Amino acid sequence: MKNPGGVTSRSKLLSFVLRHDPDAAGLTLEPGGWVEIDALLAGLQAMGRPMTRDMLELVVTSNDKKRFSISEDGLRIRAAQGHSVPVDMEYAAVSPPEKLYHGTASRFQWQILEEGLKPMSRRFVHLSSDMKTARDVGKRHGKPVIFEVASGDMEREGIEFHRAENGVWLTRDVQPDFLRLLE
Repeated sequence: MKNPGGVTSRSKLLSFVLRHDPDAAGLTLEPGGWVEIDALLAGLQAMGRPMTRDMLELVVTSNDKKRFSISEDGLRIRAAQGHSVPVDMEYAAVSPPEKLYHGTASRFQWQILEEGLKPMSRRFVHLSSDMKTARDVGKRHGKPVIFEVASGDMEREGIEFHRAENGVWLTRDVQPDFLRLLE
C-alpha cells in the first residue's frame, strides 16, 4: 500500500498549516517554527480536517524528505524548512561544502542564469548537497536542469548558509556569478 490512510494528503495539510498558513488552524508559530501538538490537533479538528496523534506521528516518521520534526519532549512539532510565513527557524550559520546543487524545470533556466536564484514565495533558496536530489526536485516541475552553486565562494564573500534538520541547505539568494548550468 503506497499511501496508507491518506498519509500524503495529511502531509500536505501539515505542510500548508506549518509552512504557509498557521492561522488557518488558529495557530501562531513560536520561535523555531514550533507549535504545540495538542493545539495543532485541535486546530485541524476546527478546520474539519481531524487527525489523531498516531496519524500525525505516522506522517512525520514516514515522510522520506523529513519535512517535520517533533521536539525531544514530544509536545511540539514544526516544519523543517520551506516556510512562506515569517519565522526564525533559529538555524545557526554553517559552512557549506564547496559546491551545492539546485534542480528546477528547464523553462526557468534562462531567467535563473540572468537573475540568479530567488526564494520566490519562500524565505530561502533551497539547495541540495548532491545532483541526484537536485534532479529529483527539478523533475517535480517539468524537464529538469541542474545548477551547480559555488557555495564555498559565496561563503568567502560573506554570504550565510544554514542547514535544515533534513539536510536541505538554505541561503537568501544566489547571484548569477555563483551559478553554472550543468544539465
